[in-house]
Amino acid sequence: MKIQKKHIKYIIFTMLIALALLAFDVRLKTVHYTITSDKINTPMRIALITDLHSCKYGKGQKTLIDAVDKEKPDVILLGGDIFDDVIPDDNTKTFLTAIAKRYPCYYVTGNHEYWSRRVGEMLAWLDANGIEDIGSKTIRTAVNGNEISLSGLNDPDEARYTGKGDGMVTELERAKNERDDTAFTMLLTHRPSFVNLYKDAGFDLVLAGHAHGGQWRIPGLLNGTFAPDEGWLPKFAGGRYSFDNCSEMIVSRGLARESTRVPRIFNRPELVIINISRSCEASRFSGPIQSKAL
Repeated sequence: MKIQKKHIKYIIFTMLIALALLAFDVRLKTVHYTITSDKINTPMRIALITDLHSCKYGKGQKTLIDAVDKEKPDVILLGGDIFDDVIPDDNTKTFLTAIAKRYPCYYVTGNHEYWSRRVGEMLAWLDANGIEDIGSKTIRTAVNGNEISLSGLNDPDEARYTGKGDGMVTELERAKNERDDTAFTMLLTHRPSFVNLYKDAGFDLVLAGHAHGGQWRIPGLLNGTFAPDEGWLPKFAGGRYSFDNCSEMIVSRGLARESTRVPRIFNRPELVIINISRSCEASRFSGPIQSKAL
């Protein structure tokens, strides 16, 4: 009987260690989503990168750069808080310098760019390194033979920290008027909490970050514990959300690691890959597909 009790204690101890290793695992993972649209002629692949906060991903950011290169995206969308207001810019600049040489990159600000009070310097660096800031702009571009209308929103903290800007509501209204609905329309923004504005705006796809996955998760039961703006038990901490007008929102759980005071639990940092195609082309893409209903 004593031997059996020792075995039970050993098993319980081993299980607790394994659970802790899983809970605090902050290795990078890649999450895939598949979107279909009649506006798409040939399959295209988008990498959504948010909330890097200048965190480190291997020597020379090799882990993150290699993960992006493995997916071979047609375009990279940078959804804010890629820079941080406390951690030096070195890791961010190393990563962005590498990917900007390989892929078209588009950027919108997050709150931390403004909190740094160096946002002008940051945006100037992006411009000098071939990364286009699309905050408060709508552009039309071709991606792998598809016509794309891409709109961006500056973070709402722009006005508070710079005294400039038209504000998110005005920017969104302008984007609705300037976009071309004959093309596949995308809205790149930082904060998912303004979902009531986004879902009525009529974009085919809305992309966001900011929530850090709710920081603590219980996969399959609790999608997030706490997120900025949304508070406790956030609905839009990360995942895929479908709206009644057939548009969709994908929220990245982001890449922040050492920049956060509270550790991530069951919430690995993620690189988001979005495969967009016609329905008959969806099977071309491999990898797990994650979906969340609104």
